[in-house]
Amino acid sequence: MDGLSPEGATVLALRGLTVSFGKGADRVTALQNVSFDLRRGETLALVGESGSGKSLTALSIMGLLPPGASVAAGQVLLGGDDLVHKTRDELVHMRGRRIAMVFQEPMTSLNPVLTIGRQLTEGLQFHLAYDRAGAEARVVELLGLVGLTTPRLRLRQYPHQLSGGMRQRVMIAMALACEPDLIIADEPTTALDVSIQAQIIDLMLDIKARLGTAALLITHDLGVVAEMADRIAVLYAGHVVEVAEAGALFDAPRHPYTEGLLAAVPRLDALVADTPARARLAELPGSVPAIAERPSGCPFTPRCPLATRHCAEAMPPMKRLTSSHAVACWERAA
Repeated sequence: MDGLSPEGATVLALRGLTVSFGKGADRVTALQNVSFDLRRGETLALVGESGSGKSLTALSIMGLLPPGASVAAGQVLLGGDDLVHKTRDELVHMRGRRIAMVFQEPMTSLNPVLTIGRQLTEGLQFHLAYDRAGAEARVVELLGLVGLTTPRLRLRQYPHQLSGGMRQRVMIAMALACEPDLIIADEPTTALDVSIQAQIIDLMLDIKARLGTAALLITHDLGVVAEMADRIAVLYAGHVVEVAEAGALFDAPRHPYTEGLLAAVPRLDALVADTPARARLAELPGSVPAIAERPSGCPFTPRCPLATRHCAEAMPPMKRLTSSHAVACWERAA
């Protein structure tokens, strides 16, 4: 599986990324053979339930794996450089400059005792050798770009003085400061109300159009995916089970897990339909297995309506259905 390489300049390529926890007999695999590509100006969404491996994939790319975790195999190629084999110092110089991340909860990601200006100018001075005046001018420009009013005032404020939506805009400005090749957005709208979510989505789409930055969007919100993503990779229990262009996946999902995810999304036409079952939501029974409890074959087998004995015995390989659509399912890729 080559990650379904899209046309255009490839910014990020994961090749068989495998991440494990522990050592020796206690070692368990959290990510298994994760592969996909991301091109310049494209947004690729990683979707799946909690525990599927979305955030762990992002942390693997950033070189920020939690204690006890390590890359057991595979490559993380950023513009041809394999990040897996970079030293800590090399990664420090790449984070913020070539790759940046917008974390899920800005209040815990921003330093509460430093001003917004101090936190935003730090990367510019470290990576691009800006002097203080130049860095502050650039930060004012960035805060205006992400839609914050009175940006010079924001420089002197602390995170607790801003609303949740404003803090998220600051995180986006921080990620954009050095104009990286790739931005990873980990649930960027989860903690925000619906109206602010819409503003953040519009902002990120506008920035992508202006700067041509590649974006890896990590979310379980399929509404956000429908608004932002060009392509989608579906993760389940540490495996990529389906990759497709967004329109094709929403219109004709092939993996039973993807079908279950989409069926569980509330639909207005079903909710207002004049039928006894109008208020019922589809349910995906069961839950994602814990890392140490995953079956040896396809991990979706216990929850899958199409499962056979073969599914329980071996993980299906990723197979192309079209030039841009692939699925890992014995029954659907036959």
